Amino acid sequence: MAKFTPLHDRLLVRRVEEAETTRGGIIIPDTAKEKTQEGEVISVGRGKSNDEGKVFPLAVKEGDRVLFGKYAGTEIKIDNEDFVIMREEEVLGILSGAAKKETAGARR
Repeated sequence: MAKFTPLHDRLLVRRVEEAETTRGGIIIPDTAKEKTQEGEVISVGRGKSNDEGKVFPLAVKEGDRVLFGKYAGTEIKIDNEDFVIMREEEVLGILSGAAKKETAGARR
């Protein structure tokens, strides 16, 4: 994968896949699935800087599982994988102790 380093307070996030079936066993087609609002942080920028040039590091770090708003960020494709670039302020929170789900587009 090409190395992508976000600038300033931006993050590169890989969405986490939704389940393909419901609890009752009904298969959900791709067209009916909503895009998940959970992802894994792949890389982060250095942080936000103030007028004096002092850099404030981000609270979110690589490997964190995060929740974000439905319309957060900008969808991009790197090496045929889908990602979302967003500002740290678009992250709603960090998930801890979340069960590992398959990440969208993860290489097998």
